[in-house]
Amino acid sequence: DANAGLLLAYEKTGYDATTTSRLPDCLVEWSAKRLKEAGADAVKFLLYYDVDGDEYVNLQKQAYIERLGAECKAEDVPFFLEILTYDETITDNTSAAFAKVKPHKVNEAMKVFSDERFGIDVLKVEVPVNMTYVEGFADGEVVYTKEEAAKAFKDQEAASHLPYIYLSAGVSAKLFQETLVFAAESGAKFNGVLCGRATWAGSVQVYIEEGEAAAREWLRTQGRKNIEELNAVLTQTASSWREKE
Repeated sequence: DANAGLLLAYEKTGYDATTTSRLPDCLVEWSAKRLKEAGADAVKFLLYYDVDGDEYVNLQKQAYIERLGAECKAEDVPFFLEILTYDETITDNTSAAFAKVKPHKVNEAMKVFSDERFGIDVLKVEVPVNMTYVEGFADGEVVYTKEEAAKAFKDQEAASHLPYIYLSAGVSAKLFQETLVFAAESGAKFNGVLCGRATWAGSVQVYIEEGEAAAREWLRTQGRKNIEELNAVLTQTASSWREKE
């Protein structure tokens, strides 16, 4: 497709669950050069980061990203860094305890990796709140008022001069679309989304219960509808990355 670029991942999936460090690692058979040779228009790397975590662990992570940034610069290929935040002392990222610290975790990590030394072109990030705990969106416990949530999005916008795009974190298609509207209304000039689960997660249950043919049909119909609806929301909410050149 002439209108679509190819983004290839450079990281090994997952992390060692026996430690809180979640140190990054590359796919050993790849390099930025090889990803480019394979047709990549950009290189993506996922990093787990706790801005309040062990200083020596974070030093190692920063040095690692510096190496990747230099590698991508040498190959003249854009570098997308995906940051997944966590807290070394909180095991459940869906908990109210983590929701309370998430704005700080997300926005401060963005500040760290916006430094020129890392060579990052685009940040792929979480929204700075867990929307299931936001007043007006929550079914149960409320952690943030709408005003507090809006401030988290404003602070996120101020956290980086780089283009940034949102990941969906596997929430429902409807909630993700509502989140983008809320983010834009709050002053977040995000530059798009790069997400999978919010659009295709519904096919998994169909595949389990009805098989491959039914899952393919779901993807052709409801899955496509999810993407088209998301694109429609983005035309009203996202800002051009060219504004940040």
